[in-house]
Amino acid sequence: MINGVWRDIPRDTKSTGGAFVRPETRFRDKVHAPEAQRYHLWVSRACPWAHRTLIVRALKGLGRAIPVHYADPYMAANGWQFPGEEFSYLHQLYAAAEPGYSGRVTVPVLWDSRERRIVNNESAEIIRILNSVFDEYATRKVGDLYSPKLQREIDGVNERVYRTLNNGVYRAGFAGAQEKYDEAVRGVFATLDWLEKRLERRRWLVGEQLTEADIRFFTTAIRFDAVYYSHFKCNLRQLRDYRNLWRHTRTVYALPGVAKTVDLAEIKSHYYRSQVAINPTQIVPRGPAIELRRARSSRRSPRQR
Repeated sequence: MINGVWRDIPRDTKSTGGAFVRPETRFRDKVHAPEAQRYHLWVSRACPWAHRTLIVRALKGLGRAIPVHYADPYMAANGWQFPGEEFSYLHQLYAAAEPGYSGRVTVPVLWDSRERRIVNNESAEIIRILNSVFDEYATRKVGDLYSPKLQREIDGVNERVYRTLNNGVYRAGFAGAQEKYDEAVRGVFATLDWLEKRLERRRWLVGEQLTEADIRFFTTAIRFDAVYYSHFKCNLRQLRDYRNLWRHTRTVYALPGVAKTVDLAEIKSHYYRSQVAINPTQIVPRGPAIELRRARSSRRSPRQR
């Protein structure tokens, strides 16, 4: 948006020498007065950043307390579309929150329906809000995903995983120069190798419990073979070639409520149909077949694990 008006402007990598640069998010407030049904999430099931928030919401059992509005997987010239909702397009919600807003229009959004404002649109901060602020409304018990005793280590893992993997696959996929693509892909697989080794003798990425580091890795991992391997050309290896990473992905998928947040068909539809600069034919591939159900054998809570 530019001065409150929506503009369909393609990403420009020429000005950055062919590199994809993700802009900073703008809305970074906290929830000061938690109330059930007051705060809503506006998300896309296809988006890995929004997916983080859906997973924490599911793990905590906040479904009744925090309503969700889901975007159509196909993102065309008007951006994220929400058929049948109060705001048909996400840019209308941004304009309602800040009439003169200039910047990217992204999910997830944590929306205050009473004050009609965007509280936060930074996924890393929203999952920390959901982790603790709404505990009185939670119907499931889960350990602290950002435990004070583990925060320094969590932050270290998060920083590398975000820079070279979560965002690294986008830096590869949207690269406008060979050297920028090569650099990004090297970083992606160096980090996957590092994570594979890290998980050799441990169940979780940090400590002996599920943390936000596992969730932040999972939303990229679950999309890797279906989208990033082919669509974003991160094709040195599939995630399933990594024994420990694949085990970890299936373990997180098996946690209570997580499987219902994953829709691989919608994920593939969004990437292959919406990003026409990368896939101009908009053909959605049939494969690969991804088997995740075998991991769903345990019903123990994350705290018990």
